[in-house]
Amino acid sequence: MKLLFDFFPIILFFIAFKFFGIYTATAVAMGATVAQVIFTRIKYKRLEPMHLVTLVIIGVFGGATLWLADEIFIKWKPTAVNWVLGIVFLVSQFVGEKTLIERAMNSAVQLPKFVWIRLNLSWVLFFIVSGLINLYVVYNYDTETWVNFKLFGLLGMTALFAIVQAMYISRYIKPEDTPSSRGGH
Repeated sequence: MKLLFDFFPIILFFIAFKFFGIYTATAVAMGATVAQVIFTRIKYKRLEPMHLVTLVIIGVFGGATLWLADEIFIKWKPTAVNWVLGIVFLVSQFVGEKTLIERAMNSAVQLPKFVWIRLNLSWVLFFIVSGLINLYVVYNYDTETWVNFKLFGLLGMTALFAIVQAMYISRYIKPEDTPSSRGGH
């Protein structure tokens, strides 16, 4: 359910684009992102850092798209988000005792430090490459193809990458590391 909620603005963007075009879709995505942040704040009494980053980036790129009537800005948004994430993951290698991926996952699984570092760096590389692929699609295909890629291509790439990471992690998980063996259900 959380995954669907996280992709709520993207899904609404896709639907609005199919019926009304890129500018309406941009405005819808901006409104949906604002609603997402407000809902999260009210329901959970906190703000998700990723939602805030996305809100700022869609505010800047979506705002520029609407104000200048130029769709190139909204097309750059996925690249901007991916590259910001890549930088954040990279900086986490050097700030604090744990990488960002370790902070996110270490309550679920225990891994050797070198594995956490590899996982974190692989996410850095993934975000950089995803941003580059988005730009390739932006500059080599029409807007409809880009919108389809944004929803299905980027989402599919992320899912595939997560599956590959899970397979890599599984090599380092010992039976006593599973939640059920630690008393969880």
